[in-house]
Amino acid sequence: MENEIGFSKDFYMGEAPIIAQDLQNGNGNGVESKSGTFETGTIIGDKKYVIGGTDGETLSVKVQFLDNNCLGEWVHVVELGTKPISCNGHSAVLLKNRILILKKNSNPDDCIWFLEVDTPFVRQQQKKNSGTEVVAWSKGVIGNAEKPVVISGPSGVGKGTLISMLMKEFPSMFGFSVSHTTRAPRGMEKDGVHYHFTEKNVMEKEIKDGKFLEFASVHGNLYGTSVEAVEVVSDAGKRCILDIDVQGARSVRASSLEAMLIFICPPSMDELEKRLRDRGTETEEQVLKRLRNAKAEIEQGISSGIFDHILYNDNLGECYENLKKLLGLDGYATPPKSVPQEINLPRDHSLSKIDDKIIINSTSSKPEKESKNLIMLDVSSLKGGAPGRTRGLNFQVIDSFSEGFNGNGNGPI
Repeated sequence: MENEIGFSKDFYMGEAPIIAQDLQNGNGNGVESKSGTFETGTIIGDKKYVIGGTDGETLSVKVQFLDNNCLGEWVHVVELGTKPISCNGHSAVLLKNRILILKKNSNPDDCIWFLEVDTPFVRQQQKKNSGTEVVAWSKGVIGNAEKPVVISGPSGVGKGTLISMLMKEFPSMFGFSVSHTTRAPRGMEKDGVHYHFTEKNVMEKEIKDGKFLEFASVHGNLYGTSVEAVEVVSDAGKRCILDIDVQGARSVRASSLEAMLIFICPPSMDELEKRLRDRGTETEEQVLKRLRNAKAEIEQGISSGIFDHILYNDNLGECYENLKKLLGLDGYATPPKSVPQEINLPRDHSLSKIDDKIIINSTSSKPEKESKNLIMLDVSSLKGGAPGRTRGLNFQVIDSFSEGFNGNGNGPI
């Protein structure tokens, strides 16, 4: 049977009334307080998560402990990630370990958000914050994106050449993320183009908050790749390529980012030394240092289990063809570009939830301006999450509630 969204009790915090969601369904359409703040309340275990905000301002979260279903104390909350802007109200639906937020009167590319309350990323951040209540925001995206590609290997192994060959053959398919640095711009460098230039204290806080995939200190300045920088490439419909060292690859593997990690290995140390010397760009001391570092990187790359694939660059042409096979590009002259999908939600709507499917129904006072069809949102295949995007959402426009469901209340979208 269809479970309509409902409310159970009125609660108060100061002068603003809060309406908690139905304890069984765990989802609701919210209420506007006298102060003009639109709020929803979601009960998860012994906590009530109140999400609210005034139109044009960012949404915020308050958490209150419950004692035998009675309201207890409010606790301090650390909110991570980019907060969504409130837009004349929102609906909230409780999923397994996060709350789905559907913003009303919002643009198609900004209407779906998630508030994570018990994901691995949130638990990791709670440990860093000495057990403080932590939640994390993540923007929802319809469909999936190609996994970013991490290419690692010692200096002189040919990583840069292989990446250049990919970019030349498939210019519209791949893209580079823009790194962050705390050093000052040089010459004609532009912020957001060559680097994201930032202050050291800002970058250190963002590193602590888990916003960086990898980072390193070089001559007193920080350099790093943020999760957001990689997501921006995916949002543009391109596959992000990351050329980073083994330590950086280790950090990527430990993060929430789903990436393909490839290690490029030389056929032998003798051959690598020959290539380094043939470049003629380093002093003898620099060559010897690179060789020492290369030996350690090769040992880690082969034996650590970090990488999904290992390619030996004995012959550049053969190695490049093998790289294309790993990326699913062999036989494709011009692979199709991935175009992000968007969903047009009714400006005013109500929600119903069955298992992993959300039914969105228009409640507009001017039905002639809204579609009479329902939208069925499938949240069964979510991927990623904070501090990046939550992808894997799918939707279908249906004529009636029963369309797409079988007799058990389930059915593919």
